[in-house]
Amino acid sequence: MRILVANDDGYTAPGLDALVLALKGLGELTVVAPETNCSGASNSLTLNRPMSVRQAANGYFYVNGTPSDCVHIALTGLLDFRPDLVVSGINNGANMGDDTLYSGTVAAATEGYLFGIPAIAFSLVEKGWQHLDTAGRIARQLVEQHIASPLGANVLLNVNIPAVPYEALQGMQVTRLGKRHPSEPVVKSSTPYGDPVYWIGPVGRVSDSSADTDFGAIGRQAVSITPLRLDLTHHEQLPHIRDWAGPLCANP
Repeated sequence: MRILVANDDGYTAPGLDALVLALKGLGELTVVAPETNCSGASNSLTLNRPMSVRQAANGYFYVNGTPSDCVHIALTGLLDFRPDLVVSGINNGANMGDDTLYSGTVAAATEGYLFGIPAIAFSLVEKGWQHLDTAGRIARQLVEQHIASPLGANVLLNVNIPAVPYEALQGMQVTRLGKRHPSEPVVKSSTPYGDPVYWIGPVGRVSDSSADTDFGAIGRQAVSITPLRLDLTHHEQLPHIRDWAGPLCANP
């Protein structure tokens, strides 16, 4: 089993070390992670400059790019083998509901998925790394399950883990993504020279935390496992849009 490990918090993040430690002995681990924290980078690729890949004393490769860059570079030239699994994390904070779209942690796993490799993203729902050992144990269990019963190449899992002692977990639940209200307003400030600057505001309140959602599971202190897909086509709207655009399509 060859496992590619990435994250979005950077190659020095405690969560990355915890994930590597948790997976020791399950296969050949190769770490390719960002040089700096790239939280919120989503699936962005760096196309306006070349990137460098360096290796730290502990063997980790690090890239001065995004999480997606790391996995993309690993799979298209850095590695001389194809991994059997891509894992990402353990993230410092939750990646649930609409926030999943912005997540660099999920994006790193998604890049593996786009290359036809099963992938899992792991996040610890509270910032600060408390009970990181719990997340590590869950990560190991899920990878062991993959080894025993392999996921298909078209599987991308988003796993969120409550920041509680392992014994306090209320099991695992397969969930759908919940939803939030729109984000809070930006925070306006100014530079020392009086120029206005803006900080992205806090996330919005949760609007859908039904029992079958990731928010619902975490609220009950259960691990949330959400299978994701990337087909952005709104299939239900296809007939309506065909009718709406019909005159234009008939007369280009």
